[in-house]
Amino acid sequence: MADAMRLDRFLWWSRISASRNFARALAESGHFRIDGRRVERCHLPVRPGNILAFVTHGGQVRVVRVEALPHRRGPPAEARDCYTELTPGTAPPPD
Repeated sequence: MADAMRLDRFLWWSRISASRNFARALAESGHFRIDGRRVERCHLPVRPGNILAFVTHGGQVRVVRVEALPHRRGPPAEARDCYTELTPGTAPPPD
């Protein structure tokens, strides 16, 4: 398995984004950071251990830590195993 994955693909496969086009737009919006560094390109690599911070469609800041790279776009429970939610006050969704 690869040690890195494109940002837009990770967002889509881990079900953080509903579509790859929306993931691309999110990454290129200028409101996205990987390990504190501003991102403006959707093809940048994401690796386990990276901290992703971004502004959601609703205007809230969301922070997640990449735990593993998904090997497919599977069910939501499988996708949630690929990241840990670090946003204060956010409980993980039920299985």
